[in-house]
Amino acid sequence: MPAMGADQNLDWAAAAASALDWWQDAGVDVLVEDERFDWLAVPAARPAAAPAAAPVAVPEVLPDTWEAFAAWRIGDAAPEARWGGVTVAASGAPGADLLFLVDCPERGDREALMEGEVGRLFDRMLAAIGRTRADVALAAVCTRRPTTGRVPREVEARLGEIARHHVALAGPTRVLAMGDAATRALLATNVAEARGRLHGLNHKNATIAQVVATHHPRFLLDRPAAKAEAWKDLLLLTGTDRS
Repeated sequence: MPAMGADQNLDWAAAAASALDWWQDAGVDVLVEDERFDWLAVPAARPAAAPAAAPVAVPEVLPDTWEAFAAWRIGDAAPEARWGGVTVAASGAPGADLLFLVDCPERGDREALMEGEVGRLFDRMLAAIGRTRADVALAAVCTRRPTTGRVPREVEARLGEIARHHVALAGPTRVLAMGDAATRALLATNVAEARGRLHGLNHKNATIAQVVATHHPRFLLDRPAAKAEAWKDLLLLTGTDRS
């Protein structure tokens, strides 16, 4: 049974809306409390929050011995460790007088750098100067092949630093940078700008390696006419340049 005195026909929602409209028309636009409040008082200034301390950047120090660096280079801390594909380590004795630097493993490389057709041309280039893989060092800027086949720009500077550190620890007398990526890593320029002269690269033990830039064997397979330029670069590398 309905409560006595209650208006069963009252629309409470409409009534509440009407009351709110009335208060708005009357100029009431804030809630008030039962306690007195000084509306004109200037609010007290809040204490400034202490600025958050900027994180201190800790430079990553590269291993300073050949054995430690060689292990680090193919380990989980290397920049390309999380890339897909196979990790291909550098080869050759660290005391070799000649070091050859390329950009990255070829698509089919598994156990060593330049195993396929590109590698066969590289072996012929070595034979032309009386050398073999057994008495030279061979390394890459990337130990894994990038998805695009090119050194990613976002890690290029770091990989260049690592490549220069590699050369310093290996201690070769002369280095052949093969292709633009390898040349940029060591000399901060491309093959076209760097070819035709020796470039000094300082080692940490105060010795200097002479760097020669040339075309990558991959490029020579696509453009055989450039082999004449590569031959001149090999002569410059071995100190038998007759030009």
